[in-house]
Amino acid sequence: MTERHQLLVHGGTFAAVGDHGDISGVRGGGGPDGLFVRDARHLSRWQLTVDGAVPEALTPVAGGDTARCVLVPRGGRDEPPAYTVFREQAVGDGSFVEALRVTSNRPVPTTIHLAVTADADFADQFELRADHRTYAKPGAVRSREVLPHGVEFAYRRGEWRSVTTVTSEPAPDAVEETGTGARRLVWTLDLDPHGTAELVLRVVARPHGHRRAVRVPRSPDAAVRRLLAEEDAFARGVAFPTGWPELAAACARGLADLASLQVPARGPDGEELRVPAGGAPWFLTLLGRDALLTSLFTLPYRTGPAAATLAALAATQATARTASGTDPGVARPGKIVHEVRYGELAHFGQVPYGRYYGSVDATPLFLVLLGAYVEQTGDTATARRFQPHARAAVGWMLDHGGLTSRGYLVYRADRGGLANQNWKDSPGAVCHADGTRPTGAVAAAGAQGYAYDALRRTAWLARTVWEDEKYAGLLEQAAGDLRDRFQRDFWMPEHSFPALALDGEGRQVDALASDAGHLLWSGLLDKEYGELVGRRLLEPDFFSGWGVRTLAAGQAAYHPLSYHRGSVWPHDNALIALGLARYGLHDEARTVAHGMVDAATAVGHRLPEVLAGYGRESHPEPVPYPHACVRESRAAAAPLALLTAVGGA
Repeated sequence: MTERHQLLVHGGTFAAVGDHGDISGVRGGGGPDGLFVRDARHLSRWQLTVDGAVPEALTPVAGGDTARCVLVPRGGRDEPPAYTVFREQAVGDGSFVEALRVTSNRPVPTTIHLAVTADADFADQFELRADHRTYAKPGAVRSREVLPHGVEFAYRRGEWRSVTTVTSEPAPDAVEETGTGARRLVWTLDLDPHGTAELVLRVVARPHGHRRAVRVPRSPDAAVRRLLAEEDAFARGVAFPTGWPELAAACARGLADLASLQVPARGPDGEELRVPAGGAPWFLTLLGRDALLTSLFTLPYRTGPAAATLAALAATQATARTASGTDPGVARPGKIVHEVRYGELAHFGQVPYGRYYGSVDATPLFLVLLGAYVEQTGDTATARRFQPHARAAVGWMLDHGGLTSRGYLVYRADRGGLANQNWKDSPGAVCHADGTRPTGAVAAAGAQGYAYDALRRTAWLARTVWEDEKYAGLLEQAAGDLRDRFQRDFWMPEHSFPALALDGEGRQVDALASDAGHLLWSGLLDKEYGELVGRRLLEPDFFSGWGVRTLAAGQAAYHPLSYHRGSVWPHDNALIALGLARYGLHDEARTVAHGMVDAATAVGHRLPEVLAGYGRESHPEPVPYPHACVRESRAAAAPLALLTAVGGA
């Protein structure tokens, strides 16, 4: 984020607060500021004043599951602070709780006037992004109602209604209007000499359509205890490597983050689920590709995320009745959803992401996860339950996805949605070495690997569980044909490396990109080609010392601070490490794993979504990417994939 924030996350709720614990209501910039539930901002202002002034931070908000800071009045050496405020904040699932402890530093009785100014603008997350878009909200009405112990903010637009309730113990002495729509909760605190007063404020968010009861923590400590219990349960039974403590620490940190990133979803029969969210702050929701990869990484250690993800994605799979909001052609039957949103703008069709299907690779990855899950667990009942969904997904790949008509899975830019629909989905991410973009229907290399693996795994299910030998044979033939075509059409002999993609005319998109490592993970390349690719990815233009760059340095398109054209992604490197190990390149896999673990160790064992592509030889610490998600499920699960690839070596 451009402005420094502390991020508190629990399930589908997050809060971003500043150094003082305040929320300023900033719009735009590097990241959202406020309390968010289901894509809506339920606190847009939360500012503490004492005796009419904003105190300064003696110790600013520090990281962790609790935001803690120490505040004092502004002054100088000859005028020591008259009081000290100890501030603690935490989030629950759908709630925010703050404890204030005010201590007098004077030897005489002291009266202090404390106030918290609160407001809720109920802004949709898409309004807060720095893309300068505005959205009409005809008929929208905001209201405020004073309660015996606080205030309630409400928002209505047609049938859409959201509510935020703020209460406190003790109750405020008054709730004042500010003239801006915010409300100021005021307390007069009479402190004994060196005495202390304590207040607890609780915020409950009730977003539109969210009917589950909110369990509001009594205090920040109670909220953190609940979160720690969930983290302990999530990590229970996972054996960390004893011979590599840094990898063990990264795995433990990743599992703790994954526990906090589990968001509500529903299965095909309406059953309540918890699935891995994409990441916080911008993507605290179900993203098909992200949940699938996260579940694959965790599968050898925790099977629950895979089971929940399969059910949630089966429930949202496109059918003949599904439309995507901007282009019904994106949501052809059998396709797996890319993104699910619950916000106001999605509800009214002003953004296309309510159920958005603009992903070419979530569908084959769904089949990969289903096959891997059944192989790992022996749960043939799940294989039978999702047989119709799997067959529909294969049908989409063969028919609408392009495997039969074009020979490859292809996508076109979606007007109003995503220009690129593979994992590198930013504009310009799929490009030639000189930076020019392909035209027409694009066949991204990585997606072909996923399709190959999906066909083979589904053939195995058809033969061993569904008892359909004919279908299994058809899928195996399709997989073999895809492999032969790919190595003929994508391989660039002059580089001994596959192209990043093919354009609409079948021409190679010649950038040297990390996606080639995904082909190793999928097993699409022959052994000779795979070994050439694996060793090439560890050359200095690709490998930064922290990980493999998304685009090799030295190409005109390379930029170390771009999102997908030279940065280093932990989940990308996890797939590469797994692929290297699959092709017997164990030394190379260990090199990638050690770079990633060193990067995690340098930042408190937590891998971010993405790092800048600067080389380790030129800078001794990993350089952060400026707009990365602070917590991301694929990055959190990446250490587990590294452990699978190399063990504790």
